[in-house]
Amino acid sequence: MIEVEGLTKRFGTFTAVDHVSFTVGKGSIFGFLGPNGSGKTTVIRMLCGILQPTEGTARIGGHDIVRDLEPIKEIIGYMSQKFSLYDELTVNENLIFAGKLYGLSGRALNQRREEMIATTHLEPYIDRRAAQLSGGWRQRLAMACSLMHRPSVLFLDEPTAGIDPVARRELWDLLFEFAGKGMTLFVTTHYMDEAERCDHVGYIYLSKLIVCGEPDELKKLPDVNPPGTRRLDVTCDHVTTALHAMHEMPGVRTATVFGQSMHLLVDETVTPTQIEEQLRKVGVAHVEIHEMGPSLEDVFVQLSAKHAAERKAA
Repeated sequence: MIEVEGLTKRFGTFTAVDHVSFTVGKGSIFGFLGPNGSGKTTVIRMLCGILQPTEGTARIGGHDIVRDLEPIKEIIGYMSQKFSLYDELTVNENLIFAGKLYGLSGRALNQRREEMIATTHLEPYIDRRAAQLSGGWRQRLAMACSLMHRPSVLFLDEPTAGIDPVARRELWDLLFEFAGKGMTLFVTTHYMDEAERCDHVGYIYLSKLIVCGEPDELKKLPDVNPPGTRRLDVTCDHVTTALHAMHEMPGVRTATVFGQSMHLLVDETVTPTQIEEQLRKVGVAHVEIHEMGPSLEDVFVQLSAKHAAERKAA
């Protein structure tokens, strides 16, 4: 549904997106991740026709994003990073306004408005001004407005930023529902748990797409699993004290706190007994150690460090 080849955007001497290539299948959820300023939003804006590429090509539903902009507008929806609707209008008025922007009127407009109200469960807030909605309900309204014209591809730029965990879960339930009906979703996010829910993910770093694929495939990459190492989950008391001890221990390559446990990347020569002994020296007891696989966060941290080192050496 989305084909991108060598897509590049320069602003003067600054390259915001550097020869990015990927594909997104119909009905899939594609997660697009990367640090702030890495080029995520610029890619979306090029695909939506808001910015013209400096180099490269892209097609959506077979339509070229430069030559066929009008037909593309009919098949895409865009939910921007910030709430971009009209605060002074009610929920109902925003939906009507969005529908009319896409040429809906009369019975077709009313029918689609009712459908989107039912889908996003906005019924209790129909007459409430958008400015008076909570973050989660504002996002639901923005999504409903972006879907008024029945797009087959929906771009969502950090749709769950700043909303509570319950609202995030509910919003993702809607996304799964849309994907189940054949809609293609392109989602940018900073949340690793959301990335895990995507069919495919791409990671852009310093304007370059450094990896793209299924989450489970990315976790098996050699760069993420260096030869002669393994990953351990260590649950213990006084985890912050334990973390400092792990940083001082030979053979421990990385150590990160996750709640009441640590995730370690260690040399295979490091044994659980050695870890327990090191922790006892600093007064940490009740230690449980289990082997674990890498997370998507591990993938992106490892690849970012490698890419940054390569750029520094170049």
